[in-house]
Amino acid sequence: MIGERTARFAFVVTLVVVLASLVSCAKPRAKSGSGGARIVSLSPSTTEALFVLGAGERLVGRSRYCDWPAEVAKLPQVGGYVDPSYEAILALRPDLVVGARGPAGSAISERLEGRGIVTFFPKTESLDEIDRMILGIGERTGRTAEARAYVDGMHAKTASVEAASAKLPHVRVLLVFGLEPLVVAGPSSFPDEMLRRVHAVNVVTEGGAYPALGIERVLALDPDVVINAAMGEERSAERMGKDSPGFGRVRAIREGRLVSIPDESILRPGPRIAEGLERLAKAVHGEAAAP
Repeated sequence: MIGERTARFAFVVTLVVVLASLVSCAKPRAKSGSGGARIVSLSPSTTEALFVLGAGERLVGRSRYCDWPAEVAKLPQVGGYVDPSYEAILALRPDLVVGARGPAGSAISERLEGRGIVTFFPKTESLDEIDRMILGIGERTGRTAEARAYVDGMHAKTASVEAASAKLPHVRVLLVFGLEPLVVAGPSSFPDEMLRRVHAVNVVTEGGAYPALGIERVLALDPDVVINAAMGEERSAERMGKDSPGFGRVRAIREGRLVSIPDESILRPGPRIAEGLERLAKAVHGEAAAP
């Protein structure tokens, strides 16, 4: 009787083990831990973070918008911010996929984690969240100390820029990111926070993080300074000049207070944001804002 019970118990245990292994094979779990050997990045900010932390050599794929540093151009593209290709990502056999949280973030991460691939899609709509993104990349690549040191350096530079700007008058600013349609920095966005940190006032106070405005709305807002951060668009400088339709009627542009930021990529929510803050301060206040 005891032998029969023992045999029956052994059979049940064996059956449970087999079923568990079948379930595990059907849906592998994402591996925990750090030190991803093969990484795909779906946003410029996370790509830049990997490189400044010394993990860039592990990158095997990127989004079509990742363009800094220059060597990323050699890597295969896997789509864009909102339309990454699941198949292209899997073909690169990554064990870590990173990117800024966006429209495709949760959907793609769930599918990838179902295949055992670790993902990291943090929010980056404030300077604190940008810090956490960099620290998170450091944790997942075994670069924790480097990430902490880098963030500390960003804080020191940011504090220096803020201190220099605090002595200067408030300036009402319109910060432009796109021309067709006219997309600007709105409230609850990290560029809005950047403006506040350089002692500027964002004239756009409603409409979401990146609202689209008509020219009549711009005329009504009547900014003291217009900053053109859409220099990547074709003929951007000409299309916002004194002689261009619509924009030529804006007081700040008419009076010569249109400032262009040639390398708009420094305003990305990534590891160059302190450099971007310094450039923004000079765009708002001129050389008086130099730390």
